[in-house]
Amino acid sequence: MTSKQRAYLKSLASKLEPVFQVGKSGLTPELTNSISEFFNKNELLKVAVLKNCLDDTGVVAEAVAERTHSQLVQVIGKKFVLYKPDKDHPKIQLPR
Repeated sequence: MTSKQRAYLKSLASKLEPVFQVGKSGLTPELTNSISEFFNKNELLKVAVLKNCLDDTGVVAEAVAERTHSQLVQVIGKKFVLYKPDKDHPKIQLPR
């Protein structure tokens, strides 16, 4: 992903509210499955890491990206943004 594409996705994500929250129990298989299912209908996702989560936000973000086969767009404070294009019908057209 180029820096121009990343900047474009960041601009789209700035309007999004977090859909999922990682809490005290950390990154559970159920949360990972829910995020994977979310990517069946959406391509861009914002996740919040709550204060009671003992894991570092960057570590959680990388783990979620790896497990869901998505790309980490950015980590800001206790939130992170993931992108996974639809294989058949991508909704977000990235700049070249």
